[in-house]
Amino acid sequence: MPPDSPLKTTPLFDLHRQLGAKIVPFAGWNMPIQYQGVIQEHLAVRDGVGLFDVSHMGEIEITGDDAEALLQRLITNDIRRMSDHSILYTLMCYEDGGVVDDLLVHRFSQNHYFLCVNASNADKDFQWISSHAGSCKSEIRNLSDETAQLAVQGKRAEPLLQGLCDVPLNNIQYYHFKTGKIQQIDCVIARTGYTGEDGFEIYLAAARAGEVCRKILQAGETYGLQPVGLGARDTLRLEMGYALYGHEIDAQSSPLEAGLGWVIKLNKDFFIGREALRKQKAAGLAKKSVGLKLLERGVPREHYRVMHNGRCAGGITSGTYSPSLQTGIALARIAVDCAAPGTEVQVEIRNRLVPAVVTPPPFVPSHVKKS
Repeated sequence: MPPDSPLKTTPLFDLHRQLGAKIVPFAGWNMPIQYQGVIQEHLAVRDGVGLFDVSHMGEIEITGDDAEALLQRLITNDIRRMSDHSILYTLMCYEDGGVVDDLLVHRFSQNHYFLCVNASNADKDFQWISSHAGSCKSEIRNLSDETAQLAVQGKRAEPLLQGLCDVPLNNIQYYHFKTGKIQQIDCVIARTGYTGEDGFEIYLAAARAGEVCRKILQAGETYGLQPVGLGARDTLRLEMGYALYGHEIDAQSSPLEAGLGWVIKLNKDFFIGREALRKQKAAGLAKKSVGLKLLERGVPREHYRVMHNGRCAGGITSGTYSPSLQTGIALARIAVDCAAPGTEVQVEIRNRLVPAVVTPPPFVPSHVKKS
């Protein structure tokens, strides 16, 4: 988005202000960063249930006889593993192996897929996909402006939503979805999330988002539901060690170094970026993404240097104060010779070297229902 472009707002912007949210610019949008406070909202999700407006995320639909073949060429994961109503986490890469975006692929059928992409990348992703469609028998539609997305996360998410929903939520497995109605409004209900807690992400028409959100808030009073802003969304995902585009992955960095080799199927016949990533793997990686837990007080931030034996071994890609652990945690890309779990390093915070230990994420247990 050009720097002078006006910031976008989600369909729930007025509701956020009514709820007392602090609004900040984020990825070209005016978004709620917090309501009652980041720590309170974070712990509400860990201990009960929280409601997020993530309508800034992008949605792209691909339909037609060649939809599967087109996506198979574009994504690093193997779309042939998917069944109807399943969801796949994957990347799209440039020819040099840099990351276009990370995304979720939802399969309705072999000829119908629905993608959830990052907010700042939606238009770029749409153009990237369209530019590689060629003569494919497929239709590609950017549905971002007409689609809203809500996330209900936490151990009380299922009972809360079940009282509003016409499909049995306990039958939706992790990384699967169903279509249904919430208060008579058509929705796609996916058992996914960005918090490490059980919960759902709900896609629906932007024009109906306010009705559904208010119904969830009303029903949530019984369950102690807390509206949650982007501040706690970030601390929650960091406690899980989840990658964020623009931090752990981007167009200039290797997804193999970011620890995302598990979604890169180098044995596929072809995908854009495969040869570059094969060469990187064969040559051996110089750096690796790791988790760090501070051993003393301090808050690690992006770009802070990580030191080992008197040398700079790398840098922080994302860092925060963990409300669950009450200490500083971070994701960092550092030299492989000091990346083993248990290795002690130092994070340079305001000219002070704070000791830290390499700690494999997640930093706290995940409670997603994987079966």
